[in-house]
Amino acid sequence: MGELTGRSAGRRGRPAPEPPDVGAAAQDAEPDPESVARAIVLRRLTGAPQSRAQLADALARRDVPDDVSTRVLDRFTEVGLVDDQEYARILVRSRHAERGLSRRALGVELRRKGIDDETAAVALADVDDADEEKAARELVRRRLRSTTALATEVRIRRTYGALGRKGYPAGLVARLVREELAAEGADADLGDAGDLDA
Repeated sequence: MGELTGRSAGRRGRPAPEPPDVGAAAQDAEPDPESVARAIVLRRLTGAPQSRAQLADALARRDVPDDVSTRVLDRFTEVGLVDDQEYARILVRSRHAERGLSRRALGVELRRKGIDDETAAVALADVDDADEEKAARELVRRRLRSTTALATEVRIRRTYGALGRKGYPAGLVARLVREELAAEGADADLGDAGDLDA
């Protein structure tokens, strides 16, 4: 037993031997820019889908040469791991369903993510007028429900502001607010929609 303890203590005191392939030469080797670029792209795509422009920006921030970045992104596009059309569709569906964003607001977000206008138009076609009105109506209902204790004018102003920030046109919001207040039994003069859009 004492012999075993002595042997264990001796092992703990000595440094572990280095694996044979990790010598000074292997540690000093510069990483291949293409391997670095692939690793960056894979890591970012593992977290969430991204547009080609977002990935190109990430590579540029890590000082990956443009020709290497283009080559790697072309390959990822070729095998279907980078697909701006699919990315745009996913973004439009999720932001419209989860946040209730209008087509106008979705278009702004797509441009900010580097999606070209043609690709954005195809994705935005998935949200039609009926979808947009349904989402806006639900937002109006939620906002009005959450402000029942306030004066009607304040409720209207806050509802306009909330939907305006999500990109909905004042005319649509005015109609939906009028209808929802009537359904509540409230009577309100909406006045000029523009005056309430704040």
